[in-house]
Amino acid sequence: MPRARQALLEAAHRALEERAWRSVRMADVAALAGVSRQTLYNAFGTKEGLAGALLRRSAADYLAGADRALTAPEPDRPAAVALWTVRAARQDALVKALLTGYWEDGLPRPDRRPGSRGRTGGKPPPTPEELLALVRERAAGVSPGAAARCEIAFRIALSCVIAPVPGDDAADSRALRLVREATRAVR
Repeated sequence: MPRARQALLEAAHRALEERAWRSVRMADVAALAGVSRQTLYNAFGTKEGLAGALLRRSAADYLAGADRALTAPEPDRPAAVALWTVRAARQDALVKALLTGYWEDGLPRPDRRPGSRGRTGGKPPPTPEELLALVRERAAGVSPGAAARCEIAFRIALSCVIAPVPGDDAADSRALRLVREATRAVR
């Protein structure tokens, strides 16, 4: 079932790239994944369960990338976290929504009602504040003192996500320069 579950999540993500979540049908997701609708319902229970799992997977993928960025050598570690954050948000609308809390029309939204765990028993994906705390904890675990610099980098990256600088490569280099200057002052 884990392989089918991954295939279903990938199919749901592909479907979401093509159309608004409200237009994504469970039957289409199952067909894209090459499994039966019953397999999809067994794995996620409902469309809301699928949406929650999709959002949790996007958050986990973002955090895995942040972990990889945290392996960069000092003093470039905070800049690597910032660059990963900007690029991940640019590449995936779900990651951007998870990081900013702004849910564009057409995206699935997290169900944060108390006790709304659904049939799958999944908890809601992390809020932007929780994602920041997770990145900060990971940075502190890698290097004492890195948490503050990584938090500054993360917040600068979020500002670049919310108000992007025109031009992909130029935006990356401007964001990196800003992060390096800001984190140098914190040392």
